[in-house]
Amino acid sequence: MLPLLLLITLIPLTELWLIVKFSGLFGFWTTLAVMLGTGFAGAALARWQGAQALMRLQSELRDGRLPAQALGDGALIFVAGIFLVTPGMISDCLGLALLIPPIRALVMKGIRRWIATHVRVEASRFHYAAGGDTVRNASTVVDARVIDVRSAEEEQR
Repeated sequence: MLPLLLLITLIPLTELWLIVKFSGLFGFWTTLAVMLGTGFAGAALARWQGAQALMRLQSELRDGRLPAQALGDGALIFVAGIFLVTPGMISDCLGLALLIPPIRALVMKGIRRWIATHVRVEASRFHYAAGGDTVRNASTVVDARVIDVRSAEEEQR
């Protein structure tokens, strides 16, 4: 919990400190223009790349392929857009970096490696009580939820 608290407090303070320093070096209006310019340009670039990722996703789904790369690109482009509309120099740099495809590929590789070491997936099979068929192989699948728990014997009384 402490690292998250430090992240939430230290990054905005660092962003503010950098804005003040850049304002002292280049002037307030220049710093503001640079921040707004990177925000607008980056948001437009993120929108364009996001549309391309969406078209790639739809194409892969149409072809019956798993769109893992397109989904990952779309998610990272979305994160880049969030960084770019957040005021600050560090967030702008991170957002612009995520819009560069080779850097995005490196980030995806790191995410895949983290998932491979920290996430465990287990599969289970469901069987009917009367037979050995799996639900997937059954001809009728029923989706249900429990509303009231009473046994059939109680209902007959």
